[in-house]
Amino acid sequence: MVVAIVFIILALALFGAAFFTRRRFGLLGLALTAGYVLSSIWNTTAGLMVSATGIVPRGPMTDAVTLSILVLLPAVILLFHGTTYKNDLARFFGAVCFAGLALAFLVEPISHALVLDGVGAQIYNWITANRDLIISIGIILAVLDLFTTKPAAKLEKELAKKKK
Repeated sequence: MVVAIVFIILALALFGAAFFTRRRFGLLGLALTAGYVLSSIWNTTAGLMVSATGIVPRGPMTDAVTLSILVLLPAVILLFHGTTYKNDLARFFGAVCFAGLALAFLVEPISHALVLDGVGAQIYNWITANRDLIISIGIILAVLDLFTTKPAAKLEKELAKKKK
């Protein structure tokens, strides 16, 4: 049950962050992908480096939190910079995609720190079984979303034409 609550809270927090900052999914999705690549490169040493500071002890929880932070950090930084959605429906869809892609990337680190049982195990098994599909679709949608973003120079020209 704890796993289900953690997944729900995490999904709501990620959804809320993307929805209320109005940031486009394309850039956030690719930032999550970059964070996942970083975490896979640093997976053995990140927890060791954090525990070497002496602030937290070495263990599965330290590894899980460290890898989760590595996955989310690029996207969190970009939550405060970048293009935004103007349409509420697109904003909602982008936030749902961001939360889903982030959960697909975070399912592995979270599973190392929590005991899987009951509903939590069922949610974990479903996400794990569909993880590759969720990530593939998420990255494709992120790239497509980037293609729909107009460059700043083009936007400025269109605004100048509208003013005339």
